[in-house]
Amino acid sequence: MAAELHPRSGKLIGLSNSNRTARRNQPVQEFNHGLVLSKEPLRDRDVFTVRIDKKVNSWSGSIEIGVTALDPAALDFPSSATGLKGGSWIVSGCSVLRDGRSVLEEYGRDLDQLAEGDRVGIQRSSRGELHLWVNGQDCGSAASGLPPKLWAVVDLYGKCTQVTVVSCEPPPPSTEKETIGRAEELSCSRPDKFPNNLHDSGTGTTGGSAGEGGNTNNSPAGNGGLGLAAVTGAMTTNDALLFHEKCGTLIKLSNNNKTAERRRPLDEFNNGVVMTNRPLRHNEMFEIRIDKLVDKWSGSIEIGVTTHNPNNLDYPATMTNLRSGTIMMSGCGILTNGKGTRREYCEFSLDELQEGDLIGLMRKASGALHFYINGIDQGVAAAQTPGVVYGVVDLYGMAVKVTIVHNHNHSDRLRRNNAIMRALSPDVGRPRPALSLTPDSEGPDRLLFHANCGQKAAIISEGRTALRPHATDDFNHGVVLSSRPLRSNEVFQVRIDKMVDKWAGSIEIGVTTHNPAYLQLPSTMTNLRSGTWMMTGNGVMHNGTTILDEYGHNLDRLKAGDTVGVVRKEDGSLHFFVNGVAQGPAAWNIPPSVYAVVDLYGQAAQATIMDDMVDFLPLPEDSSEGPTAMSPGSPCSVGGASTTNDLRFHHLHGTNAVITNGGRTALRQNCRSEFNDAIVISNRCLRDGELFEIIIQKMVDRWSGSIEAGVTAIRPDELEFPNTMTDIDYDTWMLSGTAIMQDGNTMRNNYGCDLDSLTTGSRIGMMRSASGDLHYYINGVDQGVACTGLPSGKVYAVIDLYGQCVQVSITSSSGPLDNSLCTSNITEKSFPIHSPVAGVAHRLHNKHGKNVVLLGDGCQGVRVGGYAHGIVFSAKELKADELFEVRIDEVDEQWCGSLHIGLTTLAPPELPSCPLSGLSPSLTQLRTKVTWLLCGSEVRRNGVLQRQNYGCSLDRLTVGNRVGVKRCSDDTMHIFIDGEDMGPAATAVAKNVYAVLDLYGRITAVSIVSSSLIEDMESVKAPSVIYCIIELSERKSPCALVPTVMAFLENHGKNIQLSNQNLTAARVSSYNQGLLVTAQPLARQQLKNYTEFDDKFQIDRLNPSWTSSLSLGVIGHSPDRLNFPSTACCLKRSAWLLQRDSIFHNSLKICENYGPNLDTCPEGTVLGLLVDANSCLHLYVNGMDQGVAAQDIPSPCYPFIDLYGQCEQITIVKDSVPAVGGENGETRCQGDMEKADMVDGIKESVCWTPPPEINLNKTCEYQALCSRFKDLLTLPDGYFDEDAKYNLCYCESCHKLRGDEAYYKRGEPPRDYALPFGWCRFALRIKPHCEVSNALKKWHIAYHGTSVGALRRTLDHSQLLPGMSSIFSVSPVKAEGPNGYSEPEENSAPGREVPRVRLSPTMRYSGMEIFAPKVQFRDPRSHRSHQAQVGFQVCVRPGSYKVGPQTLGHSEPLDPRFSNSEIEWITKEQGGTLLYGLLIRVE
Repeated sequence: MAAELHPRSGKLIGLSNSNRTARRNQPVQEFNHGLVLSKEPLRDRDVFTVRIDKKVNSWSGSIEIGVTALDPAALDFPSSATGLKGGSWIVSGCSVLRDGRSVLEEYGRDLDQLAEGDRVGIQRSSRGELHLWVNGQDCGSAASGLPPKLWAVVDLYGKCTQVTVVSCEPPPPSTEKETIGRAEELSCSRPDKFPNNLHDSGTGTTGGSAGEGGNTNNSPAGNGGLGLAAVTGAMTTNDALLFHEKCGTLIKLSNNNKTAERRRPLDEFNNGVVMTNRPLRHNEMFEIRIDKLVDKWSGSIEIGVTTHNPNNLDYPATMTNLRSGTIMMSGCGILTNGKGTRREYCEFSLDELQEGDLIGLMRKASGALHFYINGIDQGVAAAQTPGVVYGVVDLYGMAVKVTIVHNHNHSDRLRRNNAIMRALSPDVGRPRPALSLTPDSEGPDRLLFHANCGQKAAIISEGRTALRPHATDDFNHGVVLSSRPLRSNEVFQVRIDKMVDKWAGSIEIGVTTHNPAYLQLPSTMTNLRSGTWMMTGNGVMHNGTTILDEYGHNLDRLKAGDTVGVVRKEDGSLHFFVNGVAQGPAAWNIPPSVYAVVDLYGQAAQATIMDDMVDFLPLPEDSSEGPTAMSPGSPCSVGGASTTNDLRFHHLHGTNAVITNGGRTALRQNCRSEFNDAIVISNRCLRDGELFEIIIQKMVDRWSGSIEAGVTAIRPDELEFPNTMTDIDYDTWMLSGTAIMQDGNTMRNNYGCDLDSLTTGSRIGMMRSASGDLHYYINGVDQGVACTGLPSGKVYAVIDLYGQCVQVSITSSSGPLDNSLCTSNITEKSFPIHSPVAGVAHRLHNKHGKNVVLLGDGCQGVRVGGYAHGIVFSAKELKADELFEVRIDEVDEQWCGSLHIGLTTLAPPELPSCPLSGLSPSLTQLRTKVTWLLCGSEVRRNGVLQRQNYGCSLDRLTVGNRVGVKRCSDDTMHIFIDGEDMGPAATAVAKNVYAVLDLYGRITAVSIVSSSLIEDMESVKAPSVIYCIIELSERKSPCALVPTVMAFLENHGKNIQLSNQNLTAARVSSYNQGLLVTAQPLARQQLKNYTEFDDKFQIDRLNPSWTSSLSLGVIGHSPDRLNFPSTACCLKRSAWLLQRDSIFHNSLKICENYGPNLDTCPEGTVLGLLVDANSCLHLYVNGMDQGVAAQDIPSPCYPFIDLYGQCEQITIVKDSVPAVGGENGETRCQGDMEKADMVDGIKESVCWTPPPEINLNKTCEYQALCSRFKDLLTLPDGYFDEDAKYNLCYCESCHKLRGDEAYYKRGEPPRDYALPFGWCRFALRIKPHCEVSNALKKWHIAYHGTSVGALRRTLDHSQLLPGMSSIFSVSPVKAEGPNGYSEPEENSAPGREVPRVRLSPTMRYSGMEIFAPKVQFRDPRSHRSHQAQVGFQVCVRPGSYKVGPQTLGHSEPLDPRFSNSEIEWITKEQGGTLLYGLLIRVE
């Protein structure tokens, strides 16, 4: 046959050279539509061979080749070869496809790797087999059973843009005898590919139509046959999205590159990024199915788009680490370039999806990016998305395996979404009787929501739940009605299941005469102008008109879990309920047949009908006092002042608390997974002599700590409920265990009772006497005065359902104990007045914003309403160099924004009388006179931005911070934060200026702390240093050594100030421009001479307001005329930089994981640089050599330091670090600092111990997080060592910083133990007697994993007692299970079984979850959820334990030092263990 191409071809193909050469037009703009076929059918044994002439690098994928039974004369050409159907075999990459479906995953050579000039051919053998030929080599059989009439197919796809047909003839006989074995060998030589053992269960890829061509071009019957292999491998096709072959390091691709799986999912949680093989088209759905999850990690799958081409991308560990061109959905939020741009994007969180759920995304033609969960559009995630983007999936955390899907079963997805919504709903689903104030047992006629609802609403759970699925995109069109009219006295109540924080307004409830079957539902129900009564906010509206302004509790302040209800009584009156409490009559003469209405408006996203009647108090006219005449305009609450026992729990409460039984009962939901966030407070202030008593009804034996009780002067509606009430630092008195605490601080210990010892049925009461004393009552017995000086008539009772305590109820004993003590004097909350320092003359001017109140003779300003109108002025003009300073007293986190401060030429005496209704609402709008101010970190003049990134942002201020402003004699304005000068903020400031502040947003109260007397600035004491004597240049003779003082060069970054004879450098402004270099070069030295000659720099001061910290390195050229850039990473000529834990050369990263992370170095850390005789650069951290950082360092070279971010001051020092292995002389054993023990007089290992003044704990965020979790456990401080230096963090940065080794020896005879890397140790108090002292020296070290619930009891006994640990680590000797341990039986006779305690020399075993169960907690600082584990480091007496094998059935080694057959120690001896430290690990 002729070696020519058919004249009909793909729409972008141009033929030339007598139809022997094919070229794809627009090769950079288009990657497909490049299909060409042979002019005639192939003869058997003929190899149709083409040469690759040109390739481009713009795309992924390359040439595809194969055969088809379709006649090109009648063929409707698809966009790519893999779209050919009707008998087509295509080789794509290293895979073979038949009619678009993969039939062979790993075959022959990878066509994507062929270069220009390579030849590729296809052949049909005489036996009907398909063979691929590459550069004259047969790759073996790719398929069999081919029909006799076939045309050769070549697809100029992706990178391949031009080919030429070179021949179509049988191969030489010697070549044709090559066996399939070599093809298999070629396939097996690809270590980067993995065999596919999964079958595609989805539909085939959709392509263009493939007509059945007629056999018009019959050539003589020949044996022409060509092999074809198609799709996947690295190759992508046009019609079906696949995963790109280049992916994260732990990813395994299979199933024709449609399935991605993260390897080692139980050991690794990241490095699982995969991307699509080609860019997404407009309006093209990229959808994946979650195939596998693991329940080990936090976080789960993330999905999004990126502009980065996968061929050129250096894949990050997680996609959110990428700082450009990337939009990702993570959880329920959107991250752009790694930063959160939308906190709550949709109703579904990706972390809550299950196996089988589907996640998709689509870039619309308009540029909008949408995400889809099980087929439901979640709305616009990003408005403007670049035109060329790739789909990206991050198999992070729990997500292990996903598959790209192409079918769209919408009904199945809707069912999954409904199941998810039901799972997220707090409704437990138990059947309940119909709601009615009168008994009604008509179950089939129960109240449900009508199917006709607002256009943005949906009804699920068989009509019991209504929701707005896209509550973050729309705030209205959420009206739902009951399915039938309400009966008289029938209460319709709903519980708010879900809220969003995006909108103003919330749920509205009421009744209407309109039948929902025929009603054209409005966007909001208050728009309806007939037959409608609605409660909205705290008012009532009739037909869209307000009839009651101040009716009842404000519905806009409700939270998820709160309930609202409505009832029409027989007399035609309408009443509303909030959390079961009647709000009084709202309207009269309501028609008998009305439907209940709920408007899911604004923040309200989901509500469920409730059937419980026990939560309702009697209506006012049902009380024992008889009917009460009430006007429609008067608010009403049940009971009022007519009953003495009207104490209830307030409807505002902690997140995990639930109020039931008409406000009398409080319980903590999810009590076995949550231990805090369950604070409840009384509904009113306690009267003098009035007892508030509760009874404990339910406890769980899971947590440590229990109920806490007390009083607070904070109104419930002003209280931002914390995790625990002892976190409140003002106006609060609490009893916790036996400790009396005021404002979070312990006032006294060993009070007369211990709340942690109370059990179910115990009663706790509290009373404020007329003299202001607080008394506690346990089971009716007065425990005496707990504290004094409580404010009169303004304290609320507080109960914290913490730890073991789950449910309490108010008893009938609550009420006045002594009526003579009762008083009705209730005063407003008085703000604490802090008197300024002695001799203060500064005051605030009496002209101020309309929301400001001045207290304390003008020394304190308080904003009493709103978030603005809080401007205050100094009483007098500021003199030159006079500092005006205030302290933050109160913060209200419901607002954003913060304090503004500055100077103004506006004279307050010229303003009209106060309150100043005409004064600007905020300082940024004050422009009547010239005003200079700092807003956040921006400096403005009359509202116009002058500079950015000035000093610390005022948005970070909190209670206790001090802020000041000064006009200096050089006409500059300086801002001071906590006494620290932030540098000049503005210049050319007028002379006659007043200080001006704006109590804006979060900041609600400030007090003056400055004096009008000009105070002398304290001189900065130069740190004491020892000069560093260094060696002279080699050009001088050895005898010419002279002392040379190493100092910093005068040429440095613009924010650097040198002092102390140029030995100390400080950054005086901003966070960058802090680059400095030494004046002398660094001499070549022997490693042993480090302590004599090297450059060492001590970190003097850190500022935690910034992120990142110093970096250091060397440059190979003279710095005298160096133009210093803003940061060291911009040095690109002969520069070696050590930054974080990485090494850079000329701004390019050359090494990672080198030494400790420099960002974690605390104040006092000494860093040294040394270039050895072999021109290798070394870093020393506190005297420890971190090894070779870089080689071939030129001579001379100059050390440089970048004082960046947190690092603000350093000093050149010498010999400030003790010798390695030096003793510190402490009485506690060497193991406290993890030094090696003396074994037979020989040090097994030596580890540097930091000097006492270097506190390695200061800046470790992980240790701080573990410490906050420890605080949540509320363990008494008496259990822990008072000296915090024995608390050690074993995170990666800290243990590298100390130079810890992984294993040490201890005891007699010595035995190995592993350091608990990844954990944080809190040293326990050790009793100083002989036996203990002996234990510290001669006993062995081991570890014991336990549960949080067992901590307190274990600590109480000071040792691991049988039965006092985790059920996983204590088991009886007899009746063991098949794995060697079992849980003790409840009714086993005491003394007949001797339980045993399991220990291990490594936390890799003791820290496993079966021994140390994980608990979830919310960090009180970041409000993020974490999982934590606990355990003990113990001393164990030699000979008291038996070494045995692990009992968990693991086959792989758990610790490289310890064999699985000797990793478990078992002891039965009481007193054989000594608790040494509490270990905590947080994920």
